Amino acid sequence: MTRKIDLPDIVPIFPLPGALLLPRARLPLHLFEPRYLAMLEDALKTPERLIGMIQPNKVPGRAGHGLQTIGCAGRVTQFSETEDGRYMITLAGVSRFRLLEEVEGFAPYRRARVSWTGFERDQGDEESDSAFNREAFLATLAQYFDAQDLQTDWDSLKEADDELLINSLSMLLGFEPEDKQALLEAPSLSTRRETLMTLIEFAMRGGDDEGVMQ
Repeated sequence: MTRKIDLPDIVPIFPLPGALLLPRARLPLHLFEPRYLAMLEDALKTPERLIGMIQPNKVPGRAGHGLQTIGCAGRVTQFSETEDGRYMITLAGVSRFRLLEEVEGFAPYRRARVSWTGFERDQGDEESDSAFNREAFLATLAQYFDAQDLQTDWDSLKEADDELLINSLSMLLGFEPEDKQALLEAPSLSTRRETLMTLIEFAMRGGDDEGVMQ
């Protein structure tokens, strides 16, 4: 069972386009900018060790903080320092959050007041997908990998649990940032799987405008 942790009202946020973190998944990151090294140092001083991953929102003319509304917080579970002062860290996804407002302060990195309401399921046990047709999904995925000239360990994919398979592909495949955001905001694993399949099929059609996700 996933160990629940106390979720603070304010978290440091790391805006990174195309980077997707999902609950119970793991995201490796490479930190080298001084502000993010300071963010890591401060996060490690807290009992939760949380960093909020969120994507920029570059909609033309959009006022406000320039960030998506929904992000996902991860707990720093591993970190190592390189000889030149950079850090390699791993975030374990804890829960999605809704950004309420940015918090001003003296920290060199951005912080935000967030709400965890509506994402209580994220700290629960792994999800399953009862409607998942794994054989058909993997057949389509094989066509996609072939078209994209990608390689993978098919034995591991076949053996992976539903959530690990769907979430890992959602995080790793090279979709556009807005598509990653749609995967993040999917309310259930089955919805995320359907969204993932739509994106894969869209990519295999060569980006035909028909059927583009809105």
